[in-house]
Amino acid sequence: MNRRIALGAAIVVAALAGVWMVVSLAPRWYGRPAPPAAVVPSAVPATPERKITATLYYVSEDGLSLPGVQREIPFGDPIVEQARRIVEAQLASAPPPYVSPVPAGTSLRALFIGERGDAFVDLSGEVRGKHPGGALDELFTVYAVVNAITVNLPAIMRVQILIDGKEADTLAGHVDLRRPLRKNLSWTALQTDTDK
Repeated sequence: MNRRIALGAAIVVAALAGVWMVVSLAPRWYGRPAPPAAVVPSAVPATPERKITATLYYVSEDGLSLPGVQREIPFGDPIVEQARRIVEAQLASAPPPYVSPVPAGTSLRALFIGERGDAFVDLSGEVRGKHPGGALDELFTVYAVVNAITVNLPAIMRVQILIDGKEADTLAGHVDLRRPLRKNLSWTALQTDTDK
């Protein structure tokens, strides 16, 4: 009888040990994921940002023309992003010896392309508030933006300039901004910029 009790006790102890192993080790096998392997950063060199050559427009030294100057600007995709990068480059400082046709401090608030393919460029109020006035200066400001988009992005045929999110009649009383404008290259000539 003692043998049977000893054998029974051994079976119970073995069964309890088996249950304990299943309960304590099963989560390691099934429930918990293995710790991730250490990630070693690769020494991949940074690739240079893709650029395109665009024609931007600046006032000539004599102040009488708006020559197109070839500049490298960042690539953008889709077309609305490329248009945004072109306008931002146009609003930046002009390379010497040219002068920017857009008043300093003017920024791009928004840019979108309508269903007909017209671009709508929303500029900050500095474009009007800091504008020097005069018919020729106003023409240069407006058509620097219009031409920069339409010349570089032929899919966009017309551009309307907005100011602080609203339609504007004019910048300084001479150019009608109430409708989208087509490119006008009357005052331009293509120049090569060596200071890209």
